Amino acid sequence: MRVPFPFAMGFLILISIIGVLRAQRPFKEYPAVEYENFPIPKDWNKPYEWVRARLRYPDIYGYPNRRMMFAGGREWPGQWTMDYPRSDRHLLEGVRRLTRIDTRSVEQVVELDGSDDVYNWPMMYAVEVGHWALPDDQAGQLRDFLLRGGFLMVDDFHGDEPYHRVYSEWQVFLASMNKVFPDRPIVDLEDADPIFHTIYDLDQRFQVAGWQWYRSGLTYEAGETGKTPHWRAILDDKGRVMVAICHNMDLGDAWEWSDDPRYPEKWASLAYRIAMNYFIYDLTH
Repeated sequence: MRVPFPFAMGFLILISIIGVLRAQRPFKEYPAVEYENFPIPKDWNKPYEWVRARLRYPDIYGYPNRRMMFAGGREWPGQWTMDYPRSDRHLLEGVRRLTRIDTRSVEQVVELDGSDDVYNWPMMYAVEVGHWALPDDQAGQLRDFLLRGGFLMVDDFHGDEPYHRVYSEWQVFLASMNKVFPDRPIVDLEDADPIFHTIYDLDQRFQVAGWQWYRSGLTYEAGETGKTPHWRAILDDKGRVMVAICHNMDLGDAWEWSDDPRYPEKWASLAYRIAMNYFIYDLTH
């Protein structure tokens, strides 16, 4: 018996859709350094068109291969969880207000675990990359993700000389990033770069301080080499930003504390505008 062509095509499309849905891992929350019971938005599971992913990576403290405990007995969840998930939820609410991106209200935690899942989430954010430690296989998959058109934004690491430590956060960042792209230089972005002009014209940028400012009164971390903010990138063969590097600033804290009147609005405002520009850039370039 010959199957009617429209029926056959419909069946194949249905199978394809089911395959895609099965390939995407569902939303999942993880224990975090700062938050354990942050509320989940009521609309977290509504249909959406865009999701911002957060990278779950191994860190120099041994996570996840060596158990470390807080003084109270709670297990160390990994440096990748800094500001999570409060920072993510605040930022995504900002995306809804400031752009026409149809975003899910919750983040997606992704891993470079060799599966195809990471390729479902083309915009990825990694925090505290001055403490990550990518093994060779994960560095290789991150390279593949980026060369396929993915976008990585890194944030919240400071200084390029040792400061109260035997290493610098910049050196630790490079140790893994050089595995990802040993043949591609890191460049400083010019004010005229399109990434600073997709929605907002951001020629006049400044250092965005983390919450530590409230206690220390300092806008910078890691000593003298942490004073100057650097807006850097790794480009693809066509000059498109693949890796957006926010060094000597803490945009994650700005999103996290943007609802607290003690945190200066000027820092939160710039942090949101930078994020909106980067997200729109990724979608249009």
